Amino acid sequence: KSLVTMTTLKLALSALALSSSALAANLPSISIKGSKFFFENGTQFFIKGVGYQQDSAASGSSTSSNYTDPLADAARCKKDVPLMSALGINTIRTYAINPKSDHTTCMQLLNDAGIYVISDLSEPTLSINRNDPLWNNDLYDRYKAVVDSLANYTNVIGFFAGNEVSNQANNTGASAYVKAAVRDTKLYIKNKSYRSMGVGYAANDDEAIRDELSAYFNCGDSASAIDFFGYNIYSWCGTSTFQESGYNRFIEAFQNYSVPVFFAEYGCNTQGGAEGRKWDETTALYTKNMSDVVNGGIVYQYFEEENDYGLVKVSSDDTKTMTNYKALQTKLRAAEPTGVSESSYTNTNSAQSCPTIGSSWEANSNLPPTPNESACSCMVKAATCVVKSSTSSSDYSDMFDYICGKDSSLCAGVNGNATTGVYGAFSMCSDSEKLAYVLNAYYVKQSKASTACDFSGKAQTQTADTSGGNCTQIALSSSNTNNSGTSTSSTTKNDSSAANGVFSPDTLVFVAALFGGAMLML
Repeated sequence: KSLVTMTTLKLALSALALSSSALAANLPSISIKGSKFFFENGTQFFIKGVGYQQDSAASGSSTSSNYTDPLADAARCKKDVPLMSALGINTIRTYAINPKSDHTTCMQLLNDAGIYVISDLSEPTLSINRNDPLWNNDLYDRYKAVVDSLANYTNVIGFFAGNEVSNQANNTGASAYVKAAVRDTKLYIKNKSYRSMGVGYAANDDEAIRDELSAYFNCGDSASAIDFFGYNIYSWCGTSTFQESGYNRFIEAFQNYSVPVFFAEYGCNTQGGAEGRKWDETTALYTKNMSDVVNGGIVYQYFEEENDYGLVKVSSDDTKTMTNYKALQTKLRAAEPTGVSESSYTNTNSAQSCPTIGSSWEANSNLPPTPNESACSCMVKAATCVVKSSTSSSDYSDMFDYICGKDSSLCAGVNGNATTGVYGAFSMCSDSEKLAYVLNAYYVKQSKASTACDFSGKAQTQTADTSGGNCTQIALSSSNTNNSGTSTSSTTKNDSSAANGVFSPDTLVFVAALFGGAMLML
């Protein structure tokens, strides 16, 4: 492993200086047309990227919660951006940023070096969990905040709404929640009148579900479909070929895909770890038969960590490039993909058909509702039995289990089923708000008996405040539904049990009864 010598550092700084002088102004935005990326001048843009996210335990980092924000550490960026520029990249992928932090210095350094950014919207404690998926107000607030924090930088290409969320057949239902996040984030960008920024998904290379998964995120209404598809693929290891690596099958699978496809992660390390990587796949990635379909790729990753995928080793007082940094540099600099001009390009590809519900796919095309804090707050205020603020969230599960076990219909308004495509009007609320709904339902069902709103001191009665108006209608208004609860924006139905749309009419009538009929006007 070679030290960053004075000569190497001078070359890196020189490259950055030349880039800075030419690109002192804001970088031109990258746009999407069909299955291609384009510069503002109509030249096709190919991603030559690297994943840029340091482990939170690494020294010399600026940490936030359980992750490190790579765009908030100005000192680190001043060391890394020249090396990334010298490497020959034009894009970085960040996996988690703190939207409250100042990203000005790092984003300007990247801009001046000609480097674009694609950022994941989630973070370790706020992401869509494949085993217990939700799309709620907390997650939506997080996604919106990340968009807000990066929207004014022209070198931001877009965002990933999820990364490898569904990774096997029995958790594909979680993809419905990710697609809802795509839908709502795209609409948020539009409603805020931000410049065009894409919202996509990054998938792992799981043979059992990859065809269904890529089709699902592309199918149906364009307002809910991804703007680009990232593929995390590690099948080219050491000395390989298009056939051995399966790259030929990848080209065949995506040649008719209607939005840009690129490798969101690549860089197999099974042949001697990070330092054994020859990067022959980088050469292959930018050849014409690949570049006709694939818009480049993002190497995993810049920082050397315990998983041994790095290009550079860093510590509090030292920075070292690794042998495979130089190997990748050579390959990237030699890569000159053949593109098309935007003016001569006509997209003839169309969206995929939604996959059929079955043993290998569980996500219906009807999506969870848009999170709406006003509706949730309205519902809690209108309830006559709610959870005490002093009750620990660890007690919620037992309370839910007791009530829902007694009568599952009492919980229909807060539950969702990704396979049937039916969701309760308040399924997007927080756990405490959902519990208020369920407690109130039980209390009303028990004719408001004095013992029905106690739960060993964990619940309490309150005077209902219905001044907020029709809470259920507020929930429906943000989810593109009509008054009967039938979806007006869902894509092609792929399961007969979803015939009633996103919200079950029976559930809505039941909600009205729970709150004295004041919440719903049908």
